[in-house]
Amino acid sequence: MPARLLPRALVAELIGTFALVFAGCGAIMVDAKTGQLGHLGVAFSFGLVIMVMIYALGHISGAHFNPAVTFAFALTRHFPWPRVVLYWGAQLAGAVVAALILRGSLGDIAHVGATTPSGSAGQSFLWELILTFFLMLVIMAVATDTLAVGEAAAIAIGGTVGLDAIFGGPISGASMNPARSLGPGLVSGDLDAIWVYLLAPLVGAAIAGVTYQLLRTEKRGEPKAIDA
Repeated sequence: MPARLLPRALVAELIGTFALVFAGCGAIMVDAKTGQLGHLGVAFSFGLVIMVMIYALGHISGAHFNPAVTFAFALTRHFPWPRVVLYWGAQLAGAVVAALILRGSLGDIAHVGATTPSGSAGQSFLWELILTFFLMLVIMAVATDTLAVGEAAAIAIGGTVGLDAIFGGPISGASMNPARSLGPGLVSGDLDAIWVYLLAPLVGAAIAGVTYQLLRTEKRGEPKAIDA
């Protein structure tokens, strides 16, 4: 990506992460307030918002919307390390702004969608690591391997987020995303076990990135935009 296009990419990352937190965490809060969405409704909200934001913004920034994804891309040399912190800043800013608007408009309901373990921190760490591994493996396949079926990349990634949320949400919250957890955590003041949601996704994404590098069917190259 040329340096002149970097500001556009950062704005896209901010908007995409804002949408993820606003729609996903907003769904948690709306369900807590009205009881009309249910667990499946919340899970589908997270998956669908990722899908539509990839379609909308993937060609601008690569549609990371997740510090763990950015980290794994950099680790596997599909993204420049000097830009990692810039992407992280944009992603966290989007998450915090969305959480602030949610709290301002709905109040401190459901801790603004903050993620907390339902059992032990160790259990949630393991689950977050594995859930993020699944997610990053799919992302690596559709974003970096030209022999993968890329036309439905957004559906594959959004579907993985929704699937992980369906079965993993009741255990760990199925964050898979440090920004998604840290934004609501900071705004609600609920930072219990936040280390789980910062560290486990980074480790899971890194393992998935390295694993796919061993499985990949072509030589390493620049990641394609997740825009289809």
